[in-house]
Amino acid sequence: MDTAYVIDTLFTLFSITLIILMVPGFAMLEAGLVRTKNVSSVLTVNVMIYAVASMAFILVGYTLAFGELQSATMSKWAFFMFQMAFVGKAINIMSGGVGERAKLFPLTLFTIVMGAFIYPTAVNISWGSDWIKDTLFDLNMVDLAGSTVIHSTGGWALLAAILVIGARKGRYVGNSMRVIPASNIPLVVLGAMLLWIGWFGFNGGSVGGISTKELADSVALTIFNTNVAGLAGAIIAGIIIYVRYKLFDITMILNGALGGLVAITAGAHLFTLYDALIVGTIGGALVVFAVPLFDKVRLDDPVGALSVHLVNGIWGTLAVGIFASDAAKNITFLNQLKGVVEIGVFVFIVSYTVIYMINKLFPFRATDEEQVQGLDVSECGLEAYPEFKRAI
Repeated sequence: MDTAYVIDTLFTLFSITLIILMVPGFAMLEAGLVRTKNVSSVLTVNVMIYAVASMAFILVGYTLAFGELQSATMSKWAFFMFQMAFVGKAINIMSGGVGERAKLFPLTLFTIVMGAFIYPTAVNISWGSDWIKDTLFDLNMVDLAGSTVIHSTGGWALLAAILVIGARKGRYVGNSMRVIPASNIPLVVLGAMLLWIGWFGFNGGSVGGISTKELADSVALTIFNTNVAGLAGAIIAGIIIYVRYKLFDITMILNGALGGLVAITAGAHLFTLYDALIVGTIGGALVVFAVPLFDKVRLDDPVGALSVHLVNGIWGTLAVGIFASDAAKNITFLNQLKGVVEIGVFVFIVSYTVIYMINKLFPFRATDEEQVQGLDVSECGLEAYPEFKRAI
């Protein structure tokens, strides 16, 4: 018993380390995709999200999500840290999508609410102590590591934020859209690859242990399928982009990979190789088609987070009901759809309400002048590239 306890604790601590590697992953990805005049602000936001969201979850959110701090199979502190490592990811999704025009202070206020209440409630009715589910919901969704609970939750919050805050200055002019290119492709690649590596802990660690042959096989299958889906998403995104434009866009290829990784997150422990291949391929394709669709309806998302996380969070959760349907285990498409809808409605309504109220007191959106100057100056007083001439 003690040996299994120690092994599972060690495995969870290792998984936590991989997951926290996603913090610099998000930071580098977003820093590379925004303009140089906004890089310091993006990096500051990412650091503050990790610190503030984690503390809100430690002090309030964990109890709402799981109740008493305990675990029979590993150190309760390892389990606690593993769950804490997840919370910032949902807010990273939201913060990246409102980059270059969202102010730090109101975003921090929303981070507190997300870490202490919104995300823990989504966890409670899916993975957690279920006291809310027992009274208000009847949710039997399978979502191993959070295609819906984390990725779609962040995506719905982002959609609410974009609707309140609006687009960046100059992004949409009349009937035309101004293309704003990424500022640092090497950072984009580094960030995406750190996220990819972190996903092995994200999904593999969610199996819950590795101390038996069955658990070890499940962890290995989960990580294998996770990687397959990422590969498939990258490949299909590259193919589609080349067929359409006769160019290989590395930012879209990487977002295709991330789309595949999001999609596999709900059922990586249940899929076969070919299931994972199909799920990841569809996930990568969805990103390529969703990015221009969101631009057509003027939802300005600098990093493609709606396409990667919201769209594929939904697809990945539904894919479990398609490819891993099992009536004996109550895994059905209807249950998966119900989970997507219930959590989506809850998160969007609460997020929109909270962001709207915060915005009334502390405007989320930087002024046009601040956006022209760059948020590095107005928000941080520290430019990431002070030797460069800032582009208007």
